[in-house]
Amino acid sequence: MSEAAGATLSAIPLGGLGEIGMNMMAFEFGDSIIVVDCGLMFPEDEMLGVDFAIPDFSYLIENRDRVRAVFLTHGHEDHVGALPYFLREFDVPVFGTPLTLGLVTQRLKEHRLDEIVRLVSVQPRQTIEMGPFRVEYIRVTHSIGDGAALGITTPIGRILHTGDFKIDPTPVDGQLFDAYKFAEYGDRGLLALFSDSTNAEREGFTPSEKVIGQALEEIFSQTSGRIIVSTFSSNIHRIQQCVDTAVRHGRKVFLNGRSMVQNAQIAQEMGYLRVPPDVCLRTEQMKQFDDREVTVITTGSQGEPMSALSRMALDDHKEIKIRPGDTVVLSAKAIPGNERAISRVINHLLRRGAEVIYENVSEIHVSGHASQEEQKIVINLARPRHFVPIHGEYRHLYHHAQTAKRLGVPSERIHLVENGDVLEFDADGNAARRGRVTAGRTFIDGKGIGDVGDIVLRDRMRLAHDGIVLILIAIEKQTGRLLSGPDIISRGFVFEDASQELLQEVREVVVGTLDEMGPEAKSEWTMVQARVRNLLKKFLLKKMDRKPMILPVIIEV
Repeated sequence: MSEAAGATLSAIPLGGLGEIGMNMMAFEFGDSIIVVDCGLMFPEDEMLGVDFAIPDFSYLIENRDRVRAVFLTHGHEDHVGALPYFLREFDVPVFGTPLTLGLVTQRLKEHRLDEIVRLVSVQPRQTIEMGPFRVEYIRVTHSIGDGAALGITTPIGRILHTGDFKIDPTPVDGQLFDAYKFAEYGDRGLLALFSDSTNAEREGFTPSEKVIGQALEEIFSQTSGRIIVSTFSSNIHRIQQCVDTAVRHGRKVFLNGRSMVQNAQIAQEMGYLRVPPDVCLRTEQMKQFDDREVTVITTGSQGEPMSALSRMALDDHKEIKIRPGDTVVLSAKAIPGNERAISRVINHLLRRGAEVIYENVSEIHVSGHASQEEQKIVINLARPRHFVPIHGEYRHLYHHAQTAKRLGVPSERIHLVENGDVLEFDADGNAARRGRVTAGRTFIDGKGIGDVGDIVLRDRMRLAHDGIVLILIAIEKQTGRLLSGPDIISRGFVFEDASQELLQEVREVVVGTLDEMGPEAKSEWTMVQARVRNLLKKFLLKKMDRKPMILPVIIEV
């Protein structure tokens, strides 16, 4: 009997479907599981105080002995950012292209994991055998170098996972999208295509990254003051174009922001970023040059509060002060949820006299993701039996599914799955959903991993909307007699100096509540807390139509 007889292949998304970021997919056959990507997601508006979210690894931890390896498609945070947390739980090899692993190594160093993790560098068209899986790396073009799709051969058929991609005919690094390999998998028969859906709503083709070079050339040729370009530190192609344009215009380049300096250094050492000698200098040397000779490439394009660009905008940067004559270029698309923060930074920069160029007013950013026509090309090349849209919110997955349907993929072979769904393929080429596994988000807040859950976020939301009222009461333990208080402290609820009358009414409610309770009840501080909290909640809702968090603090003497 063959290995494939009666066997099934399961695809289990653990992140990245129904959301932007946190991309992670597990493929399971027999006693082996391989993981594709391990990304993080930046916080949404309701994730108050959270630094970022990573996938819930519960299912993989439950099947720890079956997890064989991690295969990375490229080096963006939404595909590799959760890796340090994953590798605390699993001792497995991590495969990726050279630049991807170069960026990962730096992140692992920050978590002191770089010496214990097995990183295996892979070149495009190289194949790795891992249990029943044979994984081939296939070059794709994206907004970061060394992007790859994965061709995965299993005992019951072949699948393609595109990673993030677009079809760029003129990539900055000259490395073309390997359409031949996609067609080869199509010719040999493809069981399923898992394809990037981020731009599924956008018609036409995504412009080439080289379009940015033309926009930068126009800005540099018209600007006599300092030019400050903010972009993602992982976008080595964008950094390369900024450097090339600066060199053509006789400018020096000053890298700013820790991740920008680190990533550029890694890319330079590995040959992915080419900078002529004496062009890239330290920011403390900037004062030696006239404004027309200065180009700064910095982090902070998403308006992060402590980023280099935000500090410049608030005049809080140690070395770079924004002044009239400066031109600031935001060469990045807003990650959903960051729009307001970016808007604030733009407003502050404009107040300081800078000219600000951003996506709404200039073609200074192009996406790294395929639009509809490129998605059609990939589907037509691969000719899959089953189609699974991945990477994106549900609306993106839906529109990508509609594109596949228009190309003739039967509806019953298009699978709109969500995180935690188990999509099972059998040896006869059929596919269906077979239950669910645990999937969700683990919140990272400072050094805390998973200690911030939905209840904590709900409390933070209440504090942000309605504030907090503290009731301090001292009670004699034996008799239940009120010894002092109640003292009322509010934060984010009312301004105490202007609301003495209201606070006095709050005191009277508390005292009245205590008077109604017998000595025995008052000696039980938990009972006092519950009674005070409930009656005060009703009073403030009726009086103010607000629901502050009420915390009675009982001191037993």
